[in-house]
Amino acid sequence: MYIKLNNGVPEKYTIGQLRKDNPNVSFPKSISVETLAEYNVYAAVVEDQPTFNAVTQDCVMQGLPIQIDGVWTYSWEVINRTADEIENKNNFMASEVRDERNQKLKETDWIVIKSAETGVALATEWATYRQALRDITTHSNFPNLTETDWPTKPE
Repeated sequence: MYIKLNNGVPEKYTIGQLRKDNPNVSFPKSISVETLAEYNVYAAVVEDQPTFNAVTQDCVMQGLPIQIDGVWTYSWEVINRTADEIENKNNFMASEVRDERNQKLKETDWIVIKSAETGVALATEWATYRQALRDITTHSNFPNLTETDWPTKPE
């Protein structure tokens, strides 16, 4: 990731843009730091994202990097959501979970159809799995489920 200083203001920039902006210059495949600096282009790093509560907060990368110990650095800001934003996010997540649950049920409909066609009772592990899918909306983490919150599909 790179930035270019224009009148002292950093903006996102790429090596491709550098080549395009300077069509009469033959840059080597790997451009040295010194050569980049001649064009006011500098490497930029992104700080590690801080920990935050994904239910009640957003973590947003800052638009402009700042120099930290001589290195152009993109930092993060943790912003608390309003009650309305939390409710909207939860409603969206609930819809997403229901869609995923419905897809998982649809993918296992064949076992129910096979059971009905053959007259053989549905295997307990399949019945348990499908019931757990239907009950996913009562899970303590709903609608903010992790992969480990979902029931395990029988083999």
